[in-house]
Amino acid sequence: MDIRLSSGTGRWVVFTTVLGSGMALLDSTVVNVALPHIGEDLGADLAVLQWTVNAYMLTLAGLILLGGALGDRFGRRRVFVIGVVWFALASLMCGLAPNAGVLIAARAFQGVGGALLTPGSLALIQASFHRDDRARAVGLWSGFGGVGAAIGPFVGGWLVDGPGWRWVFLLNVPLAAVCVPVALRHVPESRDEAAHGRFDVLGAVLGASALALVTYALIGAAWWAGVAGVAVGAAFVLVERRRGEAAMVPPSIFASRMFTSVNLVTLCVYAAFGGFFFLAALQLQVVAGYSALGAGTALLPTTVLMLLLSARAGELGERIGPRIPLTVGPLLCAAGMLLMLRVGEDASYVRDVLPALLVLGLGMTTLVAPLTATVLASVDVSRAGLASGINNAAARAAGLLAVAALPLLAGMGPEAYRSAEEFGATFRRAMPMCAGILVVGAVVAWTTMRGPVRADCHPECKVHCGVSSPPLDPGERDAAA
Repeated sequence: MDIRLSSGTGRWVVFTTVLGSGMALLDSTVVNVALPHIGEDLGADLAVLQWTVNAYMLTLAGLILLGGALGDRFGRRRVFVIGVVWFALASLMCGLAPNAGVLIAARAFQGVGGALLTPGSLALIQASFHRDDRARAVGLWSGFGGVGAAIGPFVGGWLVDGPGWRWVFLLNVPLAAVCVPVALRHVPESRDEAAHGRFDVLGAVLGASALALVTYALIGAAWWAGVAGVAVGAAFVLVERRRGEAAMVPPSIFASRMFTSVNLVTLCVYAAFGGFFFLAALQLQVVAGYSALGAGTALLPTTVLMLLLSARAGELGERIGPRIPLTVGPLLCAAGMLLMLRVGEDASYVRDVLPALLVLGLGMTTLVAPLTATVLASVDVSRAGLASGINNAAARAAGLLAVAALPLLAGMGPEAYRSAEEFGATFRRAMPMCAGILVVGAVVAWTTMRGPVRADCHPECKVHCGVSSPPLDPGERDAAA
């Protein structure tokens, strides 16, 4: 299609895709802030809080590639609208959940909706706009998404402290009520006419099941689930190899050494981010005594720095190559997380919290845009969407496993978040672990990324990957077009 951005239809397409993907983004940025209140209201232990985060991440990471393939085959607008409706209904279930079990199940359903709507949001822009306007349209999509990430913690904190944590989820219902009719009326349908063959449903099920079993093993300390998870993971690898190019994750894409390396860095970086933002929101409220609004607002500097400086960081990475940014960035993030060890009871925001978040934000700004560009430039342009989706799934899976593993590794008891002293002690053990994972990522980048990356993707691809915007928790931007 050749829709122009200046046209009414073009503006409606941008509005609809931003609103739809913004639902998933806003939800992910505010849930961490709401966790202490959820636990108190439902009488839940730490494992429930972990599953509240991870149930969503599990189905999202496991199904996002399949969601993108469904949109290409059956119509991107159709699958996008189904995803928005699904997400809204699951959000309603979350908001009305009478107990922890229903909440966790509803969060898993939310992840399915997210896997359907988020690949389609960017794919609709890619397919709808004239080539001359496509880069600008994607830039608007990414920019408005960044603004959503910036205000998400503030809005979430206000809702939690005001009408209550349930409104963090219920807010999605009116947003969907606006998004769906606008999409049906103003957004043109598109599909990939060349898409054919069978969907890799077995691969998706095996991948999600392996993640679920390993996550259960880490949260519930169940060794049998860990063994089963490894076995199912091995079966997933065998199935993908057997399907070859028809697989959800074609093994041939990892023939690119640079693509393999940058995904290893992604696993390290986003594992640390996932663990940090899960624990930091709790630390600020449980130990430092912040309100939900105060905790959400306190975390804003990282997002603000990314909004202001990411474009320049991307330009710098393009000039000097990925090796230095992907080495220095994780090291800065590690330093920021170690500075968070200063945050205890009655912590001063200016003296203790802000310096840590500024250093962390500078590190995130340094690495995220070059990471995105490297993912896309390390493969042929025809596989940019697949590369983006795989990298997104890797980032979500890394955060999922970190949220499951860190409390276990740090010796965090099931009631730790109810005690400032106990939680503070385990937080001080967890932050060096997160920093250590980042150091491993920096070492991987320094030792494996020695040559320049060819820049053979289209200009609009530079923001194609979900990690081009504020990351995981708080800033979940999934784009696996």
